[in-house]
Amino acid sequence: MPVTDQTIINFAALENASVSQDPFPFLIVSDFLRIETADQVANEFPKIDFAGSVPVDLLEGGPLFRRFIEEMEGDALRSAIQKKFDVDLRNRPAFITLRGRTRAKDGRIHTDTKSKIVTLLLYLNPEWNSDAGRLRILRNGEDLENYVAEIPPTLGQCLIFKVTDNCWHGHKPFEGERRAIQLNYLTNEAALRQHLSKHNLSARWKSWRSWFSRGDEY
Repeated sequence: MPVTDQTIINFAALENASVSQDPFPFLIVSDFLRIETADQVANEFPKIDFAGSVPVDLLEGGPLFRRFIEEMEGDALRSAIQKKFDVDLRNRPAFITLRGRTRAKDGRIHTDTKSKIVTLLLYLNPEWNSDAGRLRILRNGEDLENYVAEIPPTLGQCLIFKVTDNCWHGHKPFEGERRAIQLNYLTNEAALRQHLSKHNLSARWKSWRSWFSRGDEY
């Protein structure tokens, strides 16, 4: 049911979430979306039938989904996150990408690039029965089993972390549908242009390749 007088983001749940400092600053919110809106936001998620991240501006979602993206880009969320992590996000560009599928090679252990200050990952999958594809907060860059937290990519599960030299994370290989939204606060406009250029080109190539591989299917 569309909601017109309340936020879609569950700011109370975000406010009540605790930031862990071990092994780097992060928090987990299991109900980042308000229960009245969660299913509809997920249902209006754009169809992405290829792997890789796509800038949100290249895709069309439903009206509630678009309103949710506006909230993600808004000052209220920015203020809440900078308060939680004691970091200044004023005038820092926000960059949102969507992912509809993962490949077997995705999820390898990594840290985020230094052009990112804070990363938010929100999952929109109704259920998750696989042991694979569950994101893990890791103590190092070598051992996927040495983790302090594991986040199933189910509807409303959200991870927010400060990008540091040791912000290692990853998941066991999974191939198939795995819907996610990623929000990054970037260091400056030059970083935004770089990320946009990279992801726009990649998304257009993958979309073309996916369409071409379908042959006569319409």
